[in-house]
Amino acid sequence: VGTGTGTKFNLPHRQTRWFEQSSIGGMSPLGKIISYFLLLFWSLVVLFPIYWLCITAFKSMDDVNFGPVYIPWVDFTPSLHAWRNIIVDDMADVASAYFNSIVIAFFSTIFCVMVGSLAAYALVRIQYRPKFGSIMLFALTLAAACVAIGRWGVDWWLGIAVGLAIFFFLWRAAVKERFGNGQMSVVVGIFLVVAIVLYFSGNFSPDFEKHGKTASIILALVVVGWSAAHWINGRVGNSDILFWIISQRILPPVVVVLPVYIMFQRIGLLDTQLALIIAYAVVNLPIVVWLMHDFIATIPIDLEESAQLDGSSRFRIFWEIILPLSRPGLAATTLLTLILAWNEYLLAAFLATSKAQTLPIMVSAQISQERGIQWWNMSVVIILMIIPVIIMAFLLQRFISKGVLLGAVKG
Repeated sequence: VGTGTGTKFNLPHRQTRWFEQSSIGGMSPLGKIISYFLLLFWSLVVLFPIYWLCITAFKSMDDVNFGPVYIPWVDFTPSLHAWRNIIVDDMADVASAYFNSIVIAFFSTIFCVMVGSLAAYALVRIQYRPKFGSIMLFALTLAAACVAIGRWGVDWWLGIAVGLAIFFFLWRAAVKERFGNGQMSVVVGIFLVVAIVLYFSGNFSPDFEKHGKTASIILALVVVGWSAAHWINGRVGNSDILFWIISQRILPPVVVVLPVYIMFQRIGLLDTQLALIIAYAVVNLPIVVWLMHDFIATIPIDLEESAQLDGSSRFRIFWEIILPLSRPGLAATTLLTLILAWNEYLLAAFLATSKAQTLPIMVSAQISQERGIQWWNMSVVIILMIIPVIIMAFLLQRFISKGVLLGAVKG
């Protein structure tokens, strides 16, 4: 210890070593202790529900109702009563639900990953500028679909309200740019008069009411499509298309459950595996496009340019270059899509009544009016549910890594 001005008072080595880095870029001993403590705490938070689930599956009804007990053979005696109820007594129902879940999750995931990867590659590498004709064709196709769905069960007043709302939202941006103020007023006035007369045509002839309302819907949708086509022409690019695809996932599934149910009922797909495959694919496809778009965007374009010079087609480049290099993202996206399809409950509850029931429906079925919630049976079904997901995660974990693209482009 020195004296005088500028003298540095140093702490003993035993006190400073707790704060010194063990190596360049390393952590101090105190930092390691704090990190290990936080990791241990987080591991307990994550693993304790799984432990609780496993011990509940081996409890009897009395043990569950008695109160929280934690240690087998100390606080309670393990029992296979719940496993016999699910695997032996309800074997047929569980096997059917298991088979349905595997088929539905597998095919919907494969469809989402393949179509979503192609869409993501196209949005990354191909600059798309839609023309007026393609926009109008899309608008007319959408109009035909809306009319068909409306004829299958949607009230006519709802279709008119939606058409008018969309029209008045677009008329300032589209019709005003196409016509002058006077011509615009004439177009809007004619549209409103024709739509109102056609909608209330039942006052003139009962037979004309059906065709009049149909014509009013078609007129509204055609005008809306025409206006939207002029407004979109030359303004929409890849980022706008990607945002439109992602926005389909913003809408919660509970909002579209009723129209989807009516549509599947009308076309005879209710309570079938195909209905759930289509529904799950439509719901999860935007997520696949979004995730794969970011993964594919990180792949150097030099490899594709070299392949194009060698005469490779777009599809061959996608199949032999893009997919292998995007394997980590593909594995992560596949696992996420599989989990979403495997755990989906709302659509399955509405679209599958008996034959196409999945495992989430079996979990909710363990609620009895006589006994209440049968936690022991529910725990067994949940354990059976998570086993395939754990297996898939174990098989795909070696692909979910970073640095696969390192060294792909040399020089």
